[in-house]
Amino acid sequence: MNDKNRTEKGNRSGFTLLEVMVAVAIMAIALVAVLGSQSQSVLLASEGKFNTTAALLAQMKMAEMNLESPENLTSDSGTFGEDFPDYNWETAVNDVTFAGTEQISRHLIQVDLKIFWGKDELYQYHLREHRFVPGIQ
Repeated sequence: MNDKNRTEKGNRSGFTLLEVMVAVAIMAIALVAVLGSQSQSVLLASEGKFNTTAALLAQMKMAEMNLESPENLTSDSGTFGEDFPDYNWETAVNDVTFAGTEQISRHLIQVDLKIFWGKDELYQYHLREHRFVPGIQ
């Protein structure tokens, strides 16, 4: 081969269109994976924050309810004010009945507490407590 043919055919530098398309496809797949894991980590962080906060708020609300006289416990709902916006709570107070243990059952009440966040209640935390109240007849 002479020098003239070599310069016309094989001395070109650069990428072919196919090489560029393969590189772009690999980068697109990698970016989709990275962005997917980023959004997943944001979701998990948000869920973790809710679970931590809701557990502490539920403990606080149950402590408030423990200070109440058992006769004054009723089903209710409310918010946690400006300190925890969009966090709400609901309580349900019910009598407990167990078959064959009526003498004990009349002294038991069941308190269900639900902590939820946001308007659509996407995140919820439930807590149930059974109380033995000897003064109830």
